[in-house]
Amino acid sequence: MSYTSYFQIIVTCVVIPLLAMGCGEEVDTVDSDEQLMSLARASISQIEGELSLEGLQEPVEVIRDRHGIPHIYAQNTDDLFFAQGYVMAQDRLWQMELWRRWREGRLAEIFGPEAFDYDARTRLMMYRGPFDEREWTSYHAEGERIFTAYANGVNAYIDTHADNLPVEFKLTGIQPGRWTKETVVRRWTGLFFPSAGNDAGDEIRLARSVAELGVEEANRRAAPLPWDDLVVPEGLDVTIVHEDIVAAMRKGEGDPLVPGRLPQLELVEPYTGLVPPDRQAEAPTEEQLLEIGSNNWAVSGALSITGQVMVVNDPHRRLENPSLRYYSHLNAPGWNVIGASEPPFVGVTAGHNDRVAWGYTFAGVDVNDVYVEELHPEQPDMVRWQGGWEPLRVITEEIPVKGEEPRVVVLKYSRHGPVFYEDPDNGVVYAVRSITHEPGTAPYLGCFRMAQAESAEDFFERAMFWKVPTHNLVFGDVEGNIAFQVSALTPDREGWNGRLPVPGDGRYEWQGFREDLPREYNPQRGWVGTANNDSHPPDYTGRPVMFHSSRGVEYSRIERMKQLLQPNRKYTVDDHKRIQLDAYSLRAEADIPSFQGWTSDDAEVERARALVADWNGVLDRDSAGAAVWYRWRGEAEAAAYEPETPADERRPLVEAGLRKTVDRLKGELGEDWSQWRYGRLQKSPFTHLLSDAFSLPAVERSGGFGTIAATSVSFRHILDTEDWDRSVFIITPGQSGQPGSPYYGSLLETWGSDEYLQLAFSREAVEALAGHRLTLSPR
Repeated sequence: MSYTSYFQIIVTCVVIPLLAMGCGEEVDTVDSDEQLMSLARASISQIEGELSLEGLQEPVEVIRDRHGIPHIYAQNTDDLFFAQGYVMAQDRLWQMELWRRWREGRLAEIFGPEAFDYDARTRLMMYRGPFDEREWTSYHAEGERIFTAYANGVNAYIDTHADNLPVEFKLTGIQPGRWTKETVVRRWTGLFFPSAGNDAGDEIRLARSVAELGVEEANRRAAPLPWDDLVVPEGLDVTIVHEDIVAAMRKGEGDPLVPGRLPQLELVEPYTGLVPPDRQAEAPTEEQLLEIGSNNWAVSGALSITGQVMVVNDPHRRLENPSLRYYSHLNAPGWNVIGASEPPFVGVTAGHNDRVAWGYTFAGVDVNDVYVEELHPEQPDMVRWQGGWEPLRVITEEIPVKGEEPRVVVLKYSRHGPVFYEDPDNGVVYAVRSITHEPGTAPYLGCFRMAQAESAEDFFERAMFWKVPTHNLVFGDVEGNIAFQVSALTPDREGWNGRLPVPGDGRYEWQGFREDLPREYNPQRGWVGTANNDSHPPDYTGRPVMFHSSRGVEYSRIERMKQLLQPNRKYTVDDHKRIQLDAYSLRAEADIPSFQGWTSDDAEVERARALVADWNGVLDRDSAGAAVWYRWRGEAEAAAYEPETPADERRPLVEAGLRKTVDRLKGELGEDWSQWRYGRLQKSPFTHLLSDAFSLPAVERSGGFGTIAATSVSFRHILDTEDWDRSVFIITPGQSGQPGSPYYGSLLETWGSDEYLQLAFSREAVEALAGHRLTLSPR
């Protein structure tokens, strides 16, 4: 049964009218699920016919294809982005509301005190302006106009659906907030920056390591790549950098919207009995949160069966329901671009226009620095600066908290940035300077300039406006050019490298921002590609812009990519599919010989050993050998798989690890070894934050961390510049975030089967694939 059919059956059942249910009355699970789905279906947005809206200048046509992608045809820029805002709100308003509250530090208002730390951290670290011309024009010459139109479109949906909002709003009584152009560019910096290398947390940890081990040993263990001789900045006392700082940094960090991190939202009458506490959405495991790893590559015509460029991308982050990403097609005079976007879902962040295609992976550029600010001995809000003293800026704010009086937070800032830790005993405070406090650094919104690129060479210049996140961009054009560019607003540190905290007295200041970022253009090998690896090209002569680590960091994906993208081959779209879905593990290839050439006296251990010894190294969801090896990697001592371990010492470690593995798998998968499948350990969950009734079935997956087919892929696409309509994509679990919609979870089965769908671009292809047609008309 398809996942779409699963929901259709539920919502077409005869249900008990909601208002007939006594307030707080307990109902059985089947009845409550049926009632929830009935309520959800009654809240579905209109996606067929005609709607009249205030704020439009001319009619806009929205054709949703059978995959749920809206193709928006407008006659001017304002209407185009107004319509995108309206359409996004139709499909994702609940997700957008939670995102807005997170970015504004207003989660505790609905979740209660458990969300306070997240709000306090957001308030401290958020960008506070100025929202001026520098901010808006960094994204696009018409950035202010675009974001205003988008916000107006979101608000138009809210206004016209005040009496029939999506089901989550009905159940909780939460009212969606108004959007402004400032909402669209909201951002804050994390101390553990997900796309950056050597973030603030890394600096503090390395400083502690230096204090404990000394400079040389700490640097050897850090194993920077490219190699760098570590130098302790003059004036930094590493002995005062203590563990409490790291603990304080973690407070309020991370994504609060991961299921299980915040309490169940309360339901209002008459729905209070529909979601009992034991049916709250299940939290993902740490393994599921870590199974990530993005890939991108572009091949020239010399390696393509068509003789033209193909661009391939599959970014990986946490799998969510609704999806982190959303596909849309924007068409108006000056605009014709299709692809995926991320919250707040404006524009297209990875895709193609008529002439250029592009994709991204996280690069790991170092864009944060920790400053240790010396406090005045008698005036605790004064810090040293260039031989004198200057005051910290202090802001006092109230944070609304559900069920309590508002809590007051005191936020402090040095000239470098937010003060995240105060240590009066040692006479210092710790502040962080981040590029996200610079104008024009809202994540992904550099995409607007790239959406209008005419060629790969033109793209180079436009890519410099893609400031956050730090990305490896690969791109190609219809003229046959391919290229790669590291993109980030990259601090210029003259005479120091940012790997350790630095004194804030003026000796270690940014000297502007660098333009000599790594890039390649039409390399002789015929392809460019990245996989979150050290992406400095071999001939790069500038100072490193990132420091990865050669110890304990996974580079198997880029090595496997090099194996599969061979010269003198002609690759088809289907070939690129196979590469994206490649589940062969180079780590397993290195480990398998350790399971061969010996036997164990323990019958169960011997059976497990043989499964791995005879296994082909492919993390196939139906493989028992893959299941045993995967769990063994977590149960065995590290020396069992480290290459430096002598063979005679390795075998007993391998055997001991197998004994633990068998015991664990029997607990996880049962006593019947015929049911041991890798996919049972690699289930991708699609839980709904509010109610498990809206959750989608978990999917057993092949691949995993260290393979190109890393499991947490929210979308894949392969873009064919020779014929854009031959491009293919998949997104999971579906385009709509509204339970009961025909596009809610509609692509999960396709994604779970490793299949792709046409990414229609020409008007003819869109018409042939049309599923629903909506006209938005001026009122």
